[in-house]
Amino acid sequence: MKARTTIFLACFITAGSCLADESMQVHIEEGKGVIKAFFGDLKGELVKGMKTQGPVATIGTCNTVAPNLAEAHSQMSGWQVARTSLKARNSNNKPDAWEMAVLNEFETRKAAGEDPMKLLKAEVVEEDGRQVFRMMKAIPTAEVCTKCHGAELAEPVSAKLDELYPEDQARGYKVGDLRGAFTLKKPL
Repeated sequence: MKARTTIFLACFITAGSCLADESMQVHIEEGKGVIKAFFGDLKGELVKGMKTQGPVATIGTCNTVAPNLAEAHSQMSGWQVARTSLKARNSNNKPDAWEMAVLNEFETRKAAGEDPMKLLKAEVVEEDGRQVFRMMKAIPTAEVCTKCHGAELAEPVSAKLDELYPEDQARGYKVGDLRGAFTLKKPL
């Protein structure tokens, strides 16, 4: 009984919310699984597109398939699944205040030497009077990402990006830069 009480008392406290360590860890592990599934499906589509059609056609795929995959994973998992960035390509993916703070924290942690592949933040916040579990996992820039997100883009790639994403800010990345993050939300 004493150990159980200790676990309950060791809470994550954020904005007046409290979630026991054990429950917090369950949510984190579940969230990691949701991100892994979403990323796996998204990466599969992008790799397939790059191999068969090249970057220009894959931009079109990303424009239509990525939001549909996020919606499908949201429906399947019960989590709100999305991606965001300090430099969003799609204006629908701009970060909210919590996401902005976490993205800036990730940049600070990366600058301090943390491995970008391991950057993760999870906490319980209050939104509209309800407790919500929020979680983000960083997306580091890989070599293949620079074909559409790098500093020097082929002219056909730039033209397609300009056509599909008139407010695009997601260019100029180098390998290892933080390109953004997967973001999850689930009411408690």
